Amino acid sequence: MFVTLFKSKIHRVKVTQAELNYVGSITIDQDLMDAAGMMEHEQVHIVNNNNGERLVTYVIKGERGTGIICLNGAAARKAEVGDIIIIISYGLMTLDEAKNHTPKIVFTDDNNRLI
Repeated sequence: MFVTLFKSKIHRVKVTQAELNYVGSITIDQDLMDAAGMMEHEQVHIVNNNNGERLVTYVIKGERGTGIICLNGAAARKAEVGDIIIIISYGLMTLDEAKNHTPKIVFTDDNNRLI
């Protein structure tokens, strides 16, 4: 049997861009992705602390060290530049894996740089 567990999150980052005319997804600074153990094209859940919106999309690798957090395509309608969001990933694990799993939680400063 497999269970779905909280794998990692990037906690309270600021949206730096919103690009409506794009195929879709969220672009994340690769430094933040690496710290959270997130992969390009991985499914993530986005929670907007400013307006309560929630959505599911996938990750696109952003340039390292830029702090970029860009909602693309239809997701751009769910947040404004400056909104604070949480980016959450989940993973399927066996019961044995789940018993020993510790999620990764990434914290950033006001410029989306690792703390």
